[in-house]
Amino acid sequence: MQTVGTPLPPEQSDEHLSPIAAKMFLTALPEHIQRALLAHSQETQYPIEMVLEMAIAGFLDSEAITFADCRSEYVDG
Repeated sequence: MQTVGTPLPPEQSDEHLSPIAAKMFLTALPEHIQRALLAHSQETQYPIEMVLEMAIAGFLDSEAITFADCRSEYVDG
């Protein structure tokens, strides 16, 4: 978690998955999932961090594209 007042590196934002975090996350996944995500990244020409972010955001909120527009709060409805 980022603390208040600590600047983020230029390639990182508190609203998006960083390339470093994406690579660490990717290596923790089963190999066949890694291959599928990397293939999708190549096919769409999106960086792997964007592919992972879209997958997670879509799981938490089916209308979200990225973490920035993800509304993961539970709505009882």
